[in-house]
Amino acid sequence: MARVALVTGGMGGLGTAMCKALAASGHKVATTYIGDDAPAHEWVAKMKADGIDAVAVKCDVTSWDDAVKAVAEITEKLGHIDVLVNNAGITRDAMFKKMTIDQWHAVISTNLNSAFNMTKQVFDGMNERGFGRVINISSINGQKGQMGQANYSAAKAGIHGLTMALAQEGARKGVTVNTIAPGYIGTDMVMAIAEEVRNKIIAGVPMQRLGKPEEIAGLVNYLASDISGFMTGAELAINGGQHMM
Repeated sequence: MARVALVTGGMGGLGTAMCKALAASGHKVATTYIGDDAPAHEWVAKMKADGIDAVAVKCDVTSWDDAVKAVAEITEKLGHIDVLVNNAGITRDAMFKKMTIDQWHAVISTNLNSAFNMTKQVFDGMNERGFGRVINISSINGQKGQMGQANYSAAKAGIHGLTMALAQEGARKGVTVNTIAPGYIGTDMVMAIAEEVRNKIIAGVPMQRLGKPEEIAGLVNYLASDISGFMTGAELAINGGQHMM
């Protein structure tokens, strides 16, 4: 029976690549979205054209009630969730001197609290069934910090703290929890940056290029698989050598 994978915030460049990779390895795939329905319907149609019957559920991942409803809807449509990728995230950048409380709370809520909201809905069931994969998407800036991103860096560092704690709680039940910390990836958003700025970013990467969304998706696929069963509590950096720990 095909396993079910939920990728939060799965309609961006990284999320779409993750959904496609998971579908290619035999998973039934679902994602969450917020905002207008039309872009979500368009995304589902594009996935359908690629041979993937993805389910998209409207859900504000910062809301506990939305998380409860979204997981219930996905479970009804596809079955219990075996793989959860906590990918939803935003930025609200500002130097700390000028950062507002609203900017702080928005990023912490979307990038960290959402992982609690979503994982809480599926973790007990994974433990009861004896299989589960939780994959938390962090960032290079959660490892090294980034000026002007105190909120984002704190949230992404916190994600790995959650990973390490939950990894210990799920280890004996066949549930693994791991973190992926990507560097700069060539998504549409990054490619839209002015070329001069983008070139400065690339100059700081030893491999002298941006990562590919498919490279992150491949790592997600590995962590979702049976063969990754002895890896838990890990933080996997995939950044072209830009930051090494």
